[in-house]
Amino acid sequence: MSAEKVLQLSELTQDTAVRVEVGGVAIAVVLDGQGEVHAIGDTCTHGDISLADGFVEGESLECWAHGSAFSLRTGRPLNLPAYEPVPVYEVTIDGDDILIDPAVTKEVN
Repeated sequence: MSAEKVLQLSELTQDTAVRVEVGGVAIAVVLDGQGEVHAIGDTCTHGDISLADGFVEGESLECWAHGSAFSLRTGRPLNLPAYEPVPVYEVTIDGDDILIDPAVTKEVN
């Protein structure tokens, strides 16, 4: 699979997540307060809830249902009840286009 256009940068609102599907994979796309675009798995690992319906705070996306926050950079949960990370995807910006390949996840330490 190769990177696909999912949104235009102009479609994003700062500190708000947007749910997209690429190749059947649900991804939450976020424009953070520093102007960086992040793409993480959209499904909370605790309760099968869409993270895009949650709250962006700094560099995290919090699940609205049970309060687990996930790092936008690493996908790791920052608090309980979730303890499993979500995938983090490489984002390419080409002009105003945001491209994501759901087969390519970021290696995080």
